[in-house]
Amino acid sequence: MNDLHGCELAHDDAAYVLGALPPAERLAFERHLATCPECAASVRQIAGLPGLLGRLSLDEVESAPPPEPLPETLLPRLVDGVRRQQRRRRWAVGLAAAAAVVAVAAASATVVAVASEDEPPPTAVSQTMTPLDQDRVDASVALTSVAWGTRLDLTCSYDEPSGGYHHDDPAPTYSLVVRTTDGAVEQVATWKALPGRTMHLTGATALDTDDIASVEVRAADGQPVLRLDG
Repeated sequence: MNDLHGCELAHDDAAYVLGALPPAERLAFERHLATCPECAASVRQIAGLPGLLGRLSLDEVESAPPPEPLPETLLPRLVDGVRRQQRRRRWAVGLAAAAAVVAVAAASATVVAVASEDEPPPTAVSQTMTPLDQDRVDASVALTSVAWGTRLDLTCSYDEPSGGYHHDDPAPTYSLVVRTTDGAVEQVATWKALPGRTMHLTGATALDTDDIASVEVRAADGQPVLRLDG
């Protein structure tokens, strides 16, 4: 969403957080995040977007007022702002380079090893979630630590009702929720169940994996139906 730093992959941050990138592009973007602080910061800023969007109902979206027309002065102001930011960035790069030269000149013979992360982190092993009631849902989830927080890869399957499933029946909705070690709760994904089918979805949070105490799948009424304790 933020491409002011000139990165050719900067526009992929929102699609990545929302799970809209194809697998190959997602892996390429994760590899890029390990070497691009600006994109990593942008992803951290919008990591909670899936949870926020999941709180919107269809009625709220349809009843939203039409956007106001943009003022004619907006584009010139944006262009001026981008130019000022680019000038500040050139100054910052120049100062950083000068500081690096001074540091090298003043350094002793000590050798410092810096670890780099050229490859994207592998997806963690998926773990089966524990059922908490009689709901016909099975799921497993993998929590992968990444540069911007934690990626959650969920696989869900739903048993088809004994009487069969009719397309005009309302599809049950579920949410993926993480609970932190200090008791806070964050919703990271929502979806509609498709009885008799298996679904794969991705959630995202800015929380570090070590800060997540448990992961829950909740029904539309907020009742937990599956849980994985950290």
